[in-house]
Amino acid sequence: MSVETGEAVTGGLVRRVRLPNDRRTPAAARALVRSMIEEAGLDALLNEALLLTTELSTNAVVHAGTELDMEVAADPDGLTVTVTDFAPGPVEQLAVGPRNDSFDIGEVAERGRGLLLVDHFASRWGTVHEGAGKGVWFRLEHGADASALTVPAIGATPDAAAPSVGSLTALLQIAPDEGLAEFATDLLARLTHLTGAAGGVVRLDRGDGMGIQQLARHGRSPRDDAPVVRLPLSVQRPYAGELELDASPDGYALPLAALVTERLSLHVENDRLRLADRRRQTWLTFLAEASELLAQSLDVNLTMALIPQLVVPRLGQWCAVHTTDAWGRLQLAAATHADEALLAQLYDQLAETGPESVLGRLEEASRLGTQVVFGTPSEGFAVPLVARGQRLGTLAVGRHATHRHEADEVAVLEDVARRAALAIDNARIHDERHKVARTLQASLLPPALPHVAGVGFAAEYVPTGSEVGGDFYDVVPSGDGWTVVVGDVSGKGVQAATVTGLVRDVIRILVDDGKPMAEILERVNRTLVQRGGGRYCTLALASVERSDADLAVCLHLAGHDRAVMVRADGKAAFVGEGGTALGLLDTIVSPDTKIVLQPGDSLIFYTDGVTERRRGRELFGTARLREAAAPLAGYPADVMAARLRTTTINFSVEEPRDDIAILVLRNDL
Repeated sequence: MSVETGEAVTGGLVRRVRLPNDRRTPAAARALVRSMIEEAGLDALLNEALLLTTELSTNAVVHAGTELDMEVAADPDGLTVTVTDFAPGPVEQLAVGPRNDSFDIGEVAERGRGLLLVDHFASRWGTVHEGAGKGVWFRLEHGADASALTVPAIGATPDAAAPSVGSLTALLQIAPDEGLAEFATDLLARLTHLTGAAGGVVRLDRGDGMGIQQLARHGRSPRDDAPVVRLPLSVQRPYAGELELDASPDGYALPLAALVTERLSLHVENDRLRLADRRRQTWLTFLAEASELLAQSLDVNLTMALIPQLVVPRLGQWCAVHTTDAWGRLQLAAATHADEALLAQLYDQLAETGPESVLGRLEEASRLGTQVVFGTPSEGFAVPLVARGQRLGTLAVGRHATHRHEADEVAVLEDVARRAALAIDNARIHDERHKVARTLQASLLPPALPHVAGVGFAAEYVPTGSEVGGDFYDVVPSGDGWTVVVGDVSGKGVQAATVTGLVRDVIRILVDDGKPMAEILERVNRTLVQRGGGRYCTLALASVERSDADLAVCLHLAGHDRAVMVRADGKAAFVGEGGTALGLLDTIVSPDTKIVLQPGDSLIFYTDGVTERRRGRELFGTARLREAAAPLAGYPADVMAARLRTTTINFSVEEPRDDIAILVLRNDL
């Protein structure tokens, strides 16, 4: 908040105001000076007064970091402006910087260039130091030089020895509303008109491999033998540039060109920061997309093939992924090149051996666990693939033909390598778990079903996910017949597999001992209550015996879905009476159902993975199962099981959510 006071003095007016340390303070200071000039009728001094006020107030805000006291005194002869700050230090360390006695821009302190303008355009100036404040004052008066301080028309040739203050004020207040090139061109045009130069050019190298490029140009190009003003732009790497003015470095051309170069450098640096921020945002988006793609694949080979596709061509001309085998040797897993015609050549280079070969450098990177660089002809670098402390291989990237990798690109590639290594390790873990689950699942199923003349046994099993399920089936010889078992233990994983194995083994032992069906179910129920860990089991248990040309079946359903009986004439119906699931209660009910399978008849057992197969919110259901089974009458048991499996799977494009088990018993006589 500013506090303004004013008083009339003999022959003039004085106003004092305290302004905050804020970026809007220079504008407020100019407004105060403008109002005083208008009130005092000093319109001829407006341009230079606003310019010098802007310089003093801006430098005080930037360098002092304190509030400002401003005093403006106007009288019929002229205007006096005093800017005081409260920063500690001697008067030689004023916010505007020390006075410069040299016109050599190399000797002009950055904070002293504002004072250079004060020295050039003020009638008088000096310093004040009162109490805690120190400041600078300047005096502008009507004089003989006032006519030289008018704004020349565009296209007119100004007096180079006396530049227009109005033009300089307009020059320094240009805002880069358009692109950097348009802004630089406008700035250069105003500078050449202000200094009387024949022309000028601004060159810029953005460090993108394209070299130094012409950013802006006005007028004619400097002649080889003509004196020029050449100043470098004060920008950070990888940017570099210069301003060249076709003018003599004597007089005002050099300091004014230096001032313009400084302002232009600020906007070029803003452009660099803006592009750098855009690049960072782009890289963050790229890394997020790469992570999402890598996370979607749990297949080792697919993951390693995806990595080079992510890198090329955005981060390199070519990319190769090598993995380590059990002996620590590198093996090429995947590679790609931006130019497919050079892919064969890349493979040849990656196969070369020797300490300086690409493979040799990759082995060094893998062994040391650090980034290494390799030279021509396949210039680039390699980073190790490390996940969970384990070295998995290397990621090699070849640089583009036009430019080398910048620091941010190297950082992104290292991040990609970390994410890729983790994705490969996750895929390997998933693959290993999948193999373990399949091995464990296979151990819970019979290696083969009995081959019996006149009796057809066939089964289909579809596992899901990387965890072993609780679905199982078995056919156990018993006396003169067989015992058919289809069950489903609740849950998945190792514990469910353990309970499944327990149920299967108990049933086999009891069948071998010749125990009746009801006793088998009671013993299994008691075992699950005691040792099942809270898991239960549904079971379809059937004894099958030959009776002349028929098969006599005694079916018990312990909480299991009813079986489908398909007659030879194509009629299908559900059979069986539900009982109590095993492992839930101390006592169970297990009613039996007598079934006679005549020649050509079939009995289909299944788990709930069939009927609960989903297509959105729709279930496959028991009605579809019966409709799918009826047309299969007359087919062998293995064909019936395979057809039912295909029909169930094709019901939905989604992956099955539960294991699917189907067992078919058929009278083949």
